[in-house]
Amino acid sequence: MVEVFAGHTLVNKDGEEVDSEEALKNKVVGIYFSGGWCPPCRDFTPLLCEFYTELVQESEPAAQFEIVFVSSDKSEDDMMDYMGSMHGDWLALPWQDVYKLELKKKYCISAIPKLVIVKQNGDVITDKGRKQIRDQGMACFRNWIEVAEIFQNFTVD
Repeated sequence: MVEVFAGHTLVNKDGEEVDSEEALKNKVVGIYFSGGWCPPCRDFTPLLCEFYTELVQESEPAAQFEIVFVSSDKSEDDMMDYMGSMHGDWLALPWQDVYKLELKKKYCISAIPKLVIVKQNGDVITDKGRKQIRDQGMACFRNWIEVAEIFQNFTVD
């Protein structure tokens, strides 16, 4: 599992708690710093949703990839509205979890949106996930999986 979320509960877009250890085991993780009030975030989120859906829900086998949303929304209701209306079927750190402040510091987040791709140990593969998805599309995942050293029977057409 991604050590950076060890001991932290995550939630799905329905607000249900998810065990981070099980959900993130043997996966490359994109930590998505975003907020529903942010126009650039609302512009990028649909593209990220398509990327995630194609990798995880439409690939056989599903890619070893998960997104964890770290909200900059003003309230839990705002966060859940944003997740419900625009997000893919990925996970989030609960809005009230102050660990998000530590994550923003650890990954030097000074502006949103920011998609940081990390290895199992939390080391950064790239802090330019947003740019790479825009520029390379699905091909960027192959690079991430190679750097992460996770075996994946995955091909990009």
